Amino acid sequence: MAAKKAAAKKAPAAKKAPAAKKRAPNASFMKEMTPSAALAEIVGAKPLPRTEVVKKLWAYIKKNNLQDAKNKRQINADDKLKPIFGGKKNVTMFEMTSLVNKQLS
Repeated sequence: MAAKKAAAKKAPAAKKAPAAKKRAPNASFMKEMTPSAALAEIVGAKPLPRTEVVKKLWAYIKKNNLQDAKNKRQINADDKLKPIFGGKKNVTMFEMTSLVNKQLS
């Protein structure tokens, strides 16, 4: 009977998952880029990484309520955004990133 109790106490040790490695940021995203004159009106003229440009652009969109009410993926352009969006009245959020990249050098 003592053998059964000893066997019951020895439960297999729980396997620990290997520690997840912290993902290093992609260097091309972190490279500071100079915005065009049209984009500089929104995000500022000093060089910024692409990630910061997109953050500031989203802050502007949310502040000015430019996201479409029914389709949140659609961005409605105001007078400042139209030159950035190539004159389009509205674009999807996925189009927006490629159009913004064309405004960076």
